[in-house]
Amino acid sequence: MKVTGTLFILCGKMGAGKSTFSQTLAKQERAMLISEDDWLAAHYGEKIQSFDDYRYYSNLIKPFIKEHVQRLLLLGVKVVMDFPANTKKQRGWLLSLCRDVGGEHTLFYLDVSDEQCLLQIGQRRISQPERAHFDTEAVFHHVTQYFEPPQGSEGLNIVRVENTNVG
Repeated sequence: MKVTGTLFILCGKMGAGKSTFSQTLAKQERAMLISEDDWLAAHYGEKIQSFDDYRYYSNLIKPFIKEHVQRLLLLGVKVVMDFPANTKKQRGWLLSLCRDVGGEHTLFYLDVSDEQCLLQIGQRRISQPERAHFDTEAVFHHVTQYFEPPQGSEGLNIVRVENTNVG
């Protein structure tokens, strides 16, 4: 019998509270938390100065992340992915992590208004000044133009969360 863990995926606009939610979820589920921000900071640090830099380096770590996560799932570990699942392409990649090894998944959709996201981004600039160059209203609007709400037709197990006020 093949033992597999569960993958928890997060979808929500920039500033919706995905990282805070993922930390709470990992504690509740007694799950391994894997944060894209942590991996990127550890491997590429100050090389990420723009959205294009982020996309480039994010794609570089994906093969390593995939192998690592799939090994954890095959051991029966629950894994919370603090990686954006904000486009169909991103969700497809994240789903492949568990589907390729027969694992289960749940996608938490943090459905938060633009106004609340911008408020939380402003609060994050204060609490995490190292992110201030990236956490701006201009970057929010640039990133949000690519956002695609998740659809059941994607084969997702979606749990909708509406209130993520982390401030």
